[in-house]
Amino acid sequence: MQFKNLLTRFEVTAQADKAEEGFREVSDLGTAQKIFEEAAGAACVGACIFRSEKDVLPLFADQAEIGGIGLCFQKNASYCIRTGKGISEEWLLLKLSEAAGSAGRFVMFDLKEALPYIQIEDGKNCFDATVAAYLLYPLKNNYTYEDVAREQLQIIIDEKAKESVKVCYQAYTAYAASAILWEKLKECQMDKLFTEIEMPLVFTLYDMEQTGVRVEAEALKFYGSQLGGKIKELEKEIYEDAGETFNINSPKQLGTVLFEHMKIPGGKKTKTGYSTAADVLEKLAPDYPVIAKILEYRQYSKLKSTYADGLANYICADGRIRSKFNQTITATGRLSSTEPNLQNIPVRMELGRLIRKVFIPEDGYVFVDADYSQIELRVLAHCSGDPNLIEAYREEEDIHRITASQVFHVPFEEVTSQQRRNAKAVNFGIVYGISSFGLSQDLSITKKEAAQYIEDYFKSYPGIKSFLDDTVKHAKEMGYVVTLFGRRRPVPELKSSNFMQRSFGERVAMNAPIQGTAADIIKIAMIRVWKALREGEFKSRLILQVHDELVIETVREEEEAVRRILLENMQAAADLAVALEVDLHTGENWYEAK
Repeated sequence: MQFKNLLTRFEVTAQADKAEEGFREVSDLGTAQKIFEEAAGAACVGACIFRSEKDVLPLFADQAEIGGIGLCFQKNASYCIRTGKGISEEWLLLKLSEAAGSAGRFVMFDLKEALPYIQIEDGKNCFDATVAAYLLYPLKNNYTYEDVAREQLQIIIDEKAKESVKVCYQAYTAYAASAILWEKLKECQMDKLFTEIEMPLVFTLYDMEQTGVRVEAEALKFYGSQLGGKIKELEKEIYEDAGETFNINSPKQLGTVLFEHMKIPGGKKTKTGYSTAADVLEKLAPDYPVIAKILEYRQYSKLKSTYADGLANYICADGRIRSKFNQTITATGRLSSTEPNLQNIPVRMELGRLIRKVFIPEDGYVFVDADYSQIELRVLAHCSGDPNLIEAYREEEDIHRITASQVFHVPFEEVTSQQRRNAKAVNFGIVYGISSFGLSQDLSITKKEAAQYIEDYFKSYPGIKSFLDDTVKHAKEMGYVVTLFGRRRPVPELKSSNFMQRSFGERVAMNAPIQGTAADIIKIAMIRVWKALREGEFKSRLILQVHDELVIETVREEEEAVRRILLENMQAAADLAVALEVDLHTGENWYEAK
């Protein structure tokens, strides 16, 4: 629950006192040199880099100067080595780089954040304790050194401790916890996942973050003005339809206008007024044009504030946006993107998709975009071993049309576009453990009809039904589900006394192995593509990952080779019962390439 102050009431301070006996603050060059000489070639080195807290507001802490480093390479000693008095920042970081290179295992928390400051050759001896802690329990919000010290070493660190003590603790925790974390990874059979996927990915993501993606600021401004015009237009039409002006963004005013003044039926009264949530309005939109316009107004307003206006704040002096890619956020193993979130670029509305036009390559470059086709359904075919689904993919037939033909009992050639759309919703819904209620909502049909669709689907693909049932059974027995590459996703919801929570747990159990395996595959592909570009000394660089899609900023003369690298490495990322298909496109901007 993150009530960290309560922890200090528990009797787990003995080990902390013992550890602190060997803590030492160092600020003279001679002593620092001796420490680094001792650290050379150590079996394990735990380290951290800290910024000076002096004269800096907490909000700007990440812009403060480097204050020094923490270093620990033996059980009974941990050092806080400060800059100043003959110890320059450059010298200290050079020495840390040398220690990292010679160590048997070099351990840090959030290694990616330290990579701008230290030189690491190939990273094979590196151990990111944050990533290791995340793999062992991926349901938390963060994985700080304080958490790891408490969970793995039974040490509670006093929040009021001096800066130098905290620095020593961070280095000590990295050093002392790494062996424990490694043993636990081996016990859970996630050691290979850690060393072959997650650790190389740290360096791939760092490179992507450093490169960033170019944005045409003027085009972004023009896009914002287009959205602004559309918002004003809709605002005027909504006021005309309602017969009055009001604050469309105020749920209270909007509810009063729709359900009291305009007398629209179907309003849901809450303690604070009528609900104007999207799911309530979406049901009414087909019959009431004013509500359809309100939903459209909300979409355009979100586009303008989040993308047109929001992205402008992130453009660096060189015209590029550098998003942060996070690998310890999602429970399934998928990457997330923040500051700004480039993985949430809209795809359903045409005006939303147009935002991709503002992302452009450097002069002399083009974008090559590679996207896995239906990766989760292909993973489902492999994991379930269902012969009908595997055969459909091997014959390279239209999977949604085949499903429609089987579920709706019509010949393949006579499947209508509506039936295909419905079958597509069933295909993808099954991957997410959809219920008959959920499907009925998606397709605007009765719950009974939806239940029949799902029943017919499982008759057509019996292997899928067996696989999903077995997965839920395994999760109930073991408390977790596993991807093809060994990633575990705990499912504590299955033990809940609440029916809704248990139902959610069952959907998680069905979906996590599929989504998690797809996430592992795209990570393997990213690492392989990134290595191939580096080893081939290409000027082209991997700049974006959006779920199942990779974007490479490609020098024009390297385009053919880059397409080959993408195709070969993405298709070979996993050996499944069905082939991994990749769609490749080239464009002068991200919109054209997609």
